[in-house]
Amino acid sequence: MRGLLAPAAAVALAPLVAASRSAAHPEPDADAFDETYGGRRIQGLRSAAGPWQVTVDGRPLHLMRRADGTWLTMVDHYRPYPTPLAAARGAVDELGPGTHLRDLRADGGHDHTGGGRHGVHA
Repeated sequence: MRGLLAPAAAVALAPLVAASRSAAHPEPDADAFDETYGGRRIQGLRSAAGPWQVTVDGRPLHLMRRADGTWLTMVDHYRPYPTPLAAARGAVDELGPGTHLRDLRADGGHDHTGGGRHGVHA
C-alpha cells in the first residue's frame, strides 16, 4: 500500500506544480521590449492583433506559440521558452558569436530554413 502512496501523491500534485511554473514565468506586462543581451540588440513588439514581432540585431526572429503557452524560435525548434523575451535571449545564446539570422526581407523570403541551417548564417 505504501508503494502506491508516492505515485498517487505525485499524480495529485502535478497540476499544482504545473500552475506554479506558469506563475513563475508570466507574460511580460509590457507589449514591447528593447534590450542588449549577449552583445546583441533584441527588440520585440506585440502587434494589435496579438502576435509578437521580434528582431535580433534588426533581423526578424520568427516565434511560434505552443499550445501550452510557451514559445519556440526558428533557431531552436525543440526548446520552449516561457516568454517572447526569453525566446529572443535563447536565440542569441544559440546563435553564438559571428552567426546572424538571415534577413528574409533581403532575399524575398525564399528558403526560410537557410538551406537546412534554420535561418542562420555565419
